[in-house]
Amino acid sequence: MTRLEKVLDRRRLNRALLRRQLLSERSKLGTEDALRHLLGLQSQQPIPPYFGLWSRVEGFAPEDLAGPLTERRAVRATLMRCTVHVVTADDCRRLRHVMGPVIDRQLYGNPGRAAELKKIPDLERLAEAARELLAEPRGSKELGELLAERWPQCKPAELARIAQFVVPVVQTPPRGLWGRSSRPAWAAVESWLGSPVDRTAEVGEVVCRYLAAFGPASVADMQKWSGLTGLTEICSRLELRTFRDEQGRLLYDVPDAPLPDEDAPAPVRFLAEYDNAILSHADRSRIIDDLHVAKVISKNGIVKGTVLVDGFVAGVWKLEKAALTVTPFAALSAMHAEEVEAEGHRLAAFAEPAARARSVRIAPVG
Repeated sequence: MTRLEKVLDRRRLNRALLRRQLLSERSKLGTEDALRHLLGLQSQQPIPPYFGLWSRVEGFAPEDLAGPLTERRAVRATLMRCTVHVVTADDCRRLRHVMGPVIDRQLYGNPGRAAELKKIPDLERLAEAARELLAEPRGSKELGELLAERWPQCKPAELARIAQFVVPVVQTPPRGLWGRSSRPAWAAVESWLGSPVDRTAEVGEVVCRYLAAFGPASVADMQKWSGLTGLTEICSRLELRTFRDEQGRLLYDVPDAPLPDEDAPAPVRFLAEYDNAILSHADRSRIIDDLHVAKVISKNGIVKGTVLVDGFVAGVWKLEKAALTVTPFAALSAMHAEEVEAEGHRLAAFAEPAARARSVRIAPVG
């Protein structure tokens, strides 16, 4: 491996992240190609990915994601960090295999679940039964009750949860569709997509794709995004270029990935709740000041929508019907306030196209 060891400052890392996250300029990629490039979008809440794609893809409309979800070209599945992400169908098959250790660790590492696991002498039998039941979509309550007929010594809710770990599953529509709401229902990956998890997928491939979408990045950053361990050894076997950040940490990157200048343009962007650009590094300083993290990410894991000004998180936003409120962390210049209002009106128009009146308000500094 050739080590360049050039130091990249915070602004250079910021501009690289914006470019690779399709935030410095809206992309002309189609929705599925954008999802593929981004390695999906976090989606434990169904609607934020629509806002995330709107900020990244030129001309994005809700049906551009709802269509692939309905047609099974994209899915919502438990993957990185054992969290639901919306990804392409092909990526679901590959990422589910690579993230298997993360999901297994969540299954076996939960002390509260250990007692229930001890009541199941043959977990493979449970997986086989769950796979048969999940040949069609089922809610967790129904799944648990059906499994409890065979394992009456176990709590139905825990049986359903365990089944969703030991069988690769997806959340099925209408959950995740714009303008519609439903309780989560689950189906086996193999049944829903017509083919099984791809067990040829390798961790190194996913590391390189992560770097293309989020890099340059440290091993700690990769682990934060994925939940995987042992990545230092993986990186040592890959053909990667290396840098240092201002703290001296080793950063890896794929060859020829864009590294824009630190003064590259950075338009105002609205990031969705739980946006990957905020959550996918151990060191978030490339996009959000440490002092502001607690204003965005609550102790119970709720992540607010944020506003980028000059590439960095400058406030949070909330949309109620057609009224958008932006709460900045510091006073905005007149130019930036005008840009925030203009982009905010575009966001409100996307979210509420039929509204007779829309408003954008910049609240006092919060």
